[in-house]
Amino acid sequence: MRAFLFPGQGSQYSGMGKDFSIYPRAYFFFERAKDVLGIDMYMLMNENEEILKLTENAQPAIYLASYIAFDELMRNGHVPSILAGHSLGEYTALAAADVYDFELGLYLVRKRGEYISQAVFPGEGTMAAVIGLRYKEIEQQIANLEGVWIANHNAEDQVVISGLKDSVKVAMELLKGKAKRVVELKVSGPFHTPLLETAKERMAREIKDVKFRKPRWPIVMNCTGRQTTDPEEIKNYVLEQITSAVLWHDSICNIAKTSISSFVEVGPSKVLTNLLKRSTTLPCYHFTEIVVHESKLEVVQV
Repeated sequence: MRAFLFPGQGSQYSGMGKDFSIYPRAYFFFERAKDVLGIDMYMLMNENEEILKLTENAQPAIYLASYIAFDELMRNGHVPSILAGHSLGEYTALAAADVYDFELGLYLVRKRGEYISQAVFPGEGTMAAVIGLRYKEIEQQIANLEGVWIANHNAEDQVVISGLKDSVKVAMELLKGKAKRVVELKVSGPFHTPLLETAKERMAREIKDVKFRKPRWPIVMNCTGRQTTDPEEIKNYVLEQITSAVLWHDSICNIAKTSISSFVEVGPSKVLTNLLKRSTTLPCYHFTEIVVHESKLEVVQV
């Protein structure tokens, strides 16, 4: 039994279009994307890194690449038992589970990217990865700081903080003496914080009249770290994650409590696979098989 994991922003890279075009149905999805967005996504996914990393570009690019990989997996008989997606990847997971159509999901992630970009002026917000310090310790250290929050709990010893640039800089200095590493991330905004409330409100209007379907497989949601198959819960949680933390470590631990025997990363790069490798609390059999999608379909043993 497999868990399919869909990556989020940061997994994009220039050349994605060329790499993922090797799949038989890739150009069908490129054409559908052009119809929905009016954008040549194949060309965009091969653009330079600076253009591709813009939130409104990176999000549909990663969604599209991941969905193409998912389609190829299904065509080859690889079927999941449970799904989860990191941040943006949650939207891909919902499309894969048929909660909404591929086309609607693509439209939503483009709008999500636009609204997030517009919520905070470029340069006002930032994020930083804190490595070698536990969630609770970081929470205590930044508790009295304004304008900074925990945005991602990625692994036992990897947490991402986010917020106003000046506030994050103060937090970084405070944490540098306690953590192994504190690194500012190359991002365009303060993701997963209350600063994105306007983006959340605008996305709420986008999906207000959209009827979410019951997923084909359970979805583990970012803001709870727990699985659900209830369409109304999913609709609520997918909005909540815009302004709340991604509880990825909790999500993986809860998946590991099921009968899952392998994790499958469905999308570009190996970000989620590498996070799994960092875990010291998961039994090794839970990620003995990992399928990575870059230029070809391959199964590797970890």
